[in-house]
Amino acid sequence: MIVYGGDWNPEQWPEEVWAEDVALMREAGVNRVSVGIFSWSRLEPVEGVFEFGWLDRCLDLLAAGGVQACLATPTAAPPPWFGHTYPEALPVDADGRTLHHGSRQAFCPSSPIYREKALRVAEQVARRYAGHPALAIWHVHNEYGCHNARCYCDTSAAAFRAWLRERYGTLEALNDAWGTDFWSQRYGDWEQILPPRATPTFVNPGQQLDFRRFSSDALLDLYRAERDLLAEITPDVPATTNLMAGMHWDMDYFSFGPELDVIASDHYLIGDDPHVHLAFSADLARSLGGGRPWVLMEHSTSAVNWQGHNRAKRPGEMRRNSIQHLARGADAIMFFQWRASRAGAEKWHSGMVPHAGKDTKIWREVVELGALLKGLAEVAGSTVAAEAAVLLDYASIWAQDHPAQPTSNLRPLEVVTEWYGKLWELGVTCDVVHPESDLSGYRLVVVPSLYLVSDAGAANLERFTAAGGVALVGPYSGIVDEHDRVRLGGYPGAWRDLLGVTVEEFFPLAAGERVELSGGGAGTVWSEVAHATTAKVLDTYLTGEPAWTRNTWGEGAAHYLTTLLHGDDLRRVVAEVCAEAGVGTSATPGLEVVRRAHPDGRRYLFAINHTGAEATVAATGVALPDGTPVEGRLTVPAGAVAIVRETAP
Repeated sequence: MIVYGGDWNPEQWPEEVWAEDVALMREAGVNRVSVGIFSWSRLEPVEGVFEFGWLDRCLDLLAAGGVQACLATPTAAPPPWFGHTYPEALPVDADGRTLHHGSRQAFCPSSPIYREKALRVAEQVARRYAGHPALAIWHVHNEYGCHNARCYCDTSAAAFRAWLRERYGTLEALNDAWGTDFWSQRYGDWEQILPPRATPTFVNPGQQLDFRRFSSDALLDLYRAERDLLAEITPDVPATTNLMAGMHWDMDYFSFGPELDVIASDHYLIGDDPHVHLAFSADLARSLGGGRPWVLMEHSTSAVNWQGHNRAKRPGEMRRNSIQHLARGADAIMFFQWRASRAGAEKWHSGMVPHAGKDTKIWREVVELGALLKGLAEVAGSTVAAEAAVLLDYASIWAQDHPAQPTSNLRPLEVVTEWYGKLWELGVTCDVVHPESDLSGYRLVVVPSLYLVSDAGAANLERFTAAGGVALVGPYSGIVDEHDRVRLGGYPGAWRDLLGVTVEEFFPLAAGERVELSGGGAGTVWSEVAHATTAKVLDTYLTGEPAWTRNTWGEGAAHYLTTLLHGDDLRRVVAEVCAEAGVGTSATPGLEVVRRAHPDGRRYLFAINHTGAEATVAATGVALPDGTPVEGRLTVPAGAVAIVRETAP
């Protein structure tokens, strides 16, 4: 089945509403809800005193109604007594300010007190509901690091030093990695090392990078602790936590991925190109699990509450969003939240049951989506195959985030999503993978912005290309090693030989400045003084320096851009590289087409029309869920979605 539902927060409502909720869930086709995510203060109102009666009744209602529970450990929101009793366990920012209770995630990730109290309540929940007929999966915590990704308190400082000892072994190795002879930062004792707290000017780049790695690892360690405890008590119940792939960049989700029994991720529309960002986030979520089906744990039926302008979704938009995620590998479509809150910070966040009740666009669309997903049950378990991959590394983003860069206008995430967007426009389905991942299954690997790359990651791209693959590398990539130390001998250091290019100097461009190209295009933000060594020059600046090169490497080829292209200029390069790699491009503007397939050969075409006019795509098979034959051509009305079980040619 396709899982369908959302966060159910019965503790926010009088008990007489609960039975009505479950009846409405059945009407909407909901088969799973997340329960208990923010209920710690209800479950343990006084330290050491637990009250489960209300949750017993809720889970019993779900079981009787045929609705599964994604049961949460409530550890993302410690109750007021926690911060009041243990102020030393509260988070501290880089300026030394303690962040107090009054919202959520008010805890230091390295605090042993927090870990003790969190594991205690998680154990109580697990022992209480082990074997309950509603329990289907564990929802551990909620959105790790969303508001407390880094804590700078003394407890975190001690934990950071312990992490560094394990990573480097000796102070000599640490001093070398961080380049501490610059600005007289050489450490003579481990106790001298602090988190990168507020300083007179730029902090050490290696220190900042490692602190972000440590902070991500500290939260991952909390997840492992809860997961392992749950596994001891309920070994047959899978566990996950909801990541925020494509939206949250303070956690290294590539390290989280292998630890989750199933990948779960949240997504909300942002940006000027929301459907492209949605596709990118979904592809990243799928890739974190190695291509396995994943869970969309949260998205919105309409407006959210946390953006400066919270736009409501137009009729049909929620359906398109949901099917877009399904097309890109999700086997669960869930929302925040079931019933829109009456009070609290998220009261203006849309829900499946809106404030206005059932006679609404939102409710009608919720019911319609439930029926559609029920009719698509056979799609569950199928996977998405991608011929292209986009390389991404959280550590590289963190390193480039250091303020002492050639320009602050070269923003890696903007470059990555823009390049991904051109692949999306061309109809190319991509995985989004770590540089050290297995690349052998791809024809094309795109490296939009990878300032930092390890030796292993650099060699991985070389092997991929030598074996016959095609690579496209963007500017300011391969520049530093994993410690943020410059690779000497000419840029782009890690891939100077692979690309057949040596760069002697960067020339960042001022806002509004352009460099014209001989091929008719123009670059912005960035330019380089480059020299082709073994590469063929495909386009140049008007001054003659290379702007686009191609270098043969083994059985394959590696392309390089020395400036940022946009719009049709970038699209032309990406299209030519796709053609060389043998990656098919068959796009109708605004019509998104993705395929999923079962190992037994059953294949499904998803077509999502983001435009205001009908569009067509070649297809033969049976339309789902109604079974209408499709013979050669599928017409998708404006703003609609269509799914076809394809007949093998």
